[in-house]
Amino acid sequence: MTNAEAYDRGFACLTSHAVGPLLAPAREIRAGRLLDVGCGTGVVTAAALALGAEVTAVDADPAMLALTARRHPYATIRQATLPELPFEDERFDAVAGNFVINHVPDTAGALQELRRVLRPGGSLALTWWKADEMTATDVVAEAIAAAGIPYDPPPRPFSACDTPPRFAALLEEARFRDVTIDTVRWRHRVDLTAWWTDVVQAGGPRFGFIAGQPPEVAERVRAHYLRLAAPYAEDGFPVCAHLARATR
Repeated sequence: MTNAEAYDRGFACLTSHAVGPLLAPAREIRAGRLLDVGCGTGVVTAAALALGAEVTAVDADPAMLALTARRHPYATIRQATLPELPFEDERFDAVAGNFVINHVPDTAGALQELRRVLRPGGSLALTWWKADEMTATDVVAEAIAAAGIPYDPPPRPFSACDTPPRFAALLEEARFRDVTIDTVRWRHRVDLTAWWTDVVQAGGPRFGFIAGQPPEVAERVRAHYLRLAAPYAEDGFPVCAHLARATR
């Protein structure tokens, strides 16, 4: 289970840059009922509530859901994991998923399920990282390698469909229409020491193991990270994501 507070201080702040563009389709159709799928600690939920939407937020992680429920009592909170959602057909006017589709092992099945819960004419918006332009986490992986720590990162099934043409094809196969995919870039400005602490303490599948290393080993990785991250101290880490929009 993720440390939700650490995730919120770190990764949630990183992902928040994409929330405005992600919710643009919901604003355009004045969505009344919005599903925040893979809600995390609720950055999309908060923005959607501010737009006046009736928000249902789902996530697989109980700690994330507890934090979101505590902060947003007017949202409906449910535990669920794609590609299975506990909702009737055509329940929502809009679905927004901020960096969740890249964690789902069955991408095609997840898209079919998201289409099922959307009403005809409803909007879908999904973001995912551009893997070769994710400096904010790449520096941590590079620090592990520089420290000589054996590291076997978890497989990434989504890498088979993470380019815009491949993902657009999957959306069309799932019978979505009006498919567009944009690229969003920003600089993630953050205190380098705080970023290290929050990434490690969050306890995710890629870097959570660092916290379980002997103190001298963890400190060696940290020293390499600070060296590799130093060039980004002033201007921030360059980050890139893709944003897919489609209509049911």
